[in-house]
Amino acid sequence: MNPDAVSKTLLYLMRRNFGQQWSIRRIGRLWIATATSHRITHAPTLIEENIDVFVRQLECPPAGIGHPALVNERLTEKRFNASCAKDTCPEE
Repeated sequence: MNPDAVSKTLLYLMRRNFGQQWSIRRIGRLWIATATSHRITHAPTLIEENIDVFVRQLECPPAGIGHPALVNERLTEKRFNASCAKDTCPEE
């Protein structure tokens, strides 16, 4: 089997097994997966050259950067700042 056929077969298998959680593609030598849900606590995107590392990360994704509670706090703060009068808004 030629390398392109192997890559296509692997891509098909990964999409079949992980397709509900990840959008998976291959560009050049890079395997890329993007989470399909916005309500995740792990890394939203995986990028790897090594297929073994990539599959392990699909099975058990690394932690994302940031903390969901902090994101909610920042969103609430932005809404508050946007809704208050200019002369009463705290300095940014």
